[in-house]
Amino acid sequence: MSSFNAIRDRAAERKGGSAVLVSLLGPVPDNAALFDVPDDRILSIMANRVFSAGFVWRVIEQKWPDFEEAFLGFQPQRLLFQPDDFWHDLAADKRIVRNPQKIRSVRDNASFVQKVAEEHGSFGRFLASWPAEDQVGLMAYLARHGSRLGGNTGQYFLRWVGWDAFILSPDVVLALREAGLDIGNAPTSRKDLAAVQAQMNAWADESGLCRTHISRILALSIGDNRSLEELQFHADT
Repeated sequence: MSSFNAIRDRAAERKGGSAVLVSLLGPVPDNAALFDVPDDRILSIMANRVFSAGFVWRVIEQKWPDFEEAFLGFQPQRLLFQPDDFWHDLAADKRIVRNPQKIRSVRDNASFVQKVAEEHGSFGRFLASWPAEDQVGLMAYLARHGSRLGGNTGQYFLRWVGWDAFILSPDVVLALREAGLDIGNAPTSRKDLAAVQAQMNAWADESGLCRTHISRILALSIGDNRSLEELQFHADT
């Protein structure tokens, strides 16, 4: 496997120097800070990522205040008290993206968040207590118990909520393969995901960087060399 220092040097050269590269990485995530995140914010971010999947992200962001209003501030307990007519009417509500399956996922994930909160005190506490070196296990848990939280949606949820997450975007996967990791073009098997997790952990130990920054550096080290203006609309791509 390539040294992560070599990958970081390549990314810095592509972006115009180490200082520019650092400016593109964003703040260091603090998993422990999720302890205090309210359940309604957790559910809101889940819904945001689900509705954004396969859709233009900027459109979702522009409409999000209306989503918040339509879904009652994403308060799990309040949503779970709503009758079937409430959910049926949302499918015709012009304030939101009227996708019945994704609307139904909000109801299902409200139940998911509520159940986890009852077991752990809050969903944020659950996330804060999950080992940082086992993102793959957390992704599997989200996919198994949540609604439409598998694959990249689960990864983006973790990133958006503030958990220290890598994202297996095409550029990140390409960089991993270029570095010598024996994984497929679409690493979804248990074997491939375990290999990715082990390598991310090894590079975290080697570099002292968080996994979010490692993921972003990998993405910036290869593929299309986007301008700084373009990069604000892309995450690890």
